[in-house]
Amino acid sequence: MPDKPVSRVLPYGKQHITEEDVAAVAAALRGDLLTQGPIVPAFEAAFAQYIGAQYGVAVANGTAALHLCTLALGCAGKKVLVTPLTFAASVNCVCYVGGIPDFVDIDPQTLLMDVGLARKKLEAAPTGTYAGIIPVDFAGNPVHIEAVRELADDFGLWIVEDACHAPGGFFADSGGARQRCGNGAFAELAIFSFHPVKHIAAGEGGMITTNDQALYKRLLALRNHGMTRDANTFALSPGDLAQGGWYYEIQELGYNYRLTDIHAALGLSQLSRAGAGLARRKQLAAQYDAAFAGTPVAPAPTSDGHAYHLYVIQVPGSADARKTLYDHLRTKGIFTQIHYIPVHLLPFYRGLGWQKGDCPHAETYYEHCLSIPLYPTLTDEEQSYVVNAILAAVNR
Repeated sequence: MPDKPVSRVLPYGKQHITEEDVAAVAAALRGDLLTQGPIVPAFEAAFAQYIGAQYGVAVANGTAALHLCTLALGCAGKKVLVTPLTFAASVNCVCYVGGIPDFVDIDPQTLLMDVGLARKKLEAAPTGTYAGIIPVDFAGNPVHIEAVRELADDFGLWIVEDACHAPGGFFADSGGARQRCGNGAFAELAIFSFHPVKHIAAGEGGMITTNDQALYKRLLALRNHGMTRDANTFALSPGDLAQGGWYYEIQELGYNYRLTDIHAALGLSQLSRAGAGLARRKQLAAQYDAAFAGTPVAPAPTSDGHAYHLYVIQVPGSADARKTLYDHLRTKGIFTQIHYIPVHLLPFYRGLGWQKGDCPHAETYYEHCLSIPLYPTLTDEEQSYVVNAILAAVNR
């Protein structure tokens, strides 16, 4: 086993840019249109096909995707069930449109939203209190959206699946069929991110997937200032304003959340290798599982359809032991990360009345979690170095 990595820092995640990616971006730069050109719809169609959904709407980033989803589905003045174990954007989007996030603790066996606890909250509330549910496929572990759908239908709620960690992930439904994360079979909308540490890196960017044509058309307008050029939907007559090929209408307030053709070109090129990248992630995860078996280090829960955006371990001992390991690994060139600080304990949400003890399972998880390097270009030698460094420190 090696004592040191191959002359470079090992982050918890990173992009892999190939010459094919560079050529795709260069071709976009040499094209006639850098934005609102043909590459964005090509990327949307290819990504939707990969996920198994009918429609894709590319946007500026995953946060924009979440914002447009809550805007399109609506939750002003109502509560939305959210998980504390996620990046804050999955919760902030509710506040953006005047909704009220209501945190549901995680199931410690999956680290995903506890559907049983969610049902208890809904049963205890007056009818009409809640608008929707935003479950998160944390670390790549897929939410059983079919079960969430049953819950949502019982109370008349919408679902936005945050699948940023899980392109290519899946779960088996009640009939035994594989359902890919974000395929629209059970959730009205799903969202993905193309941040550099994600499976598909576009620099920045996001995607909304859906099987609902009406929502699809509305999202297309909302990402572009609320603008429409469809004459069949115009509210004003030609006698009111002069109309021609230049004419458009803004019928509701939208945003400039468009993705450029430059980013889409990189995303489309990366998508062509998504299957190979996912296979390597799973291989590395299996090697970590084997290396940590029988040791004090406990890997996070897994499943057959896990997409392994992250490989998370639970560090034995106290929170101080986790910090000691985190600091020690940095001296070895291993840059781990914490995913995530429970959102309900961030100052903004404490200001809304949330406090320690409200989501005890998420809080306990946070005290021990550590995301270690996992990305397709991580070599077996580098992985062995990471394992040895962790086990040496923990055993010491």
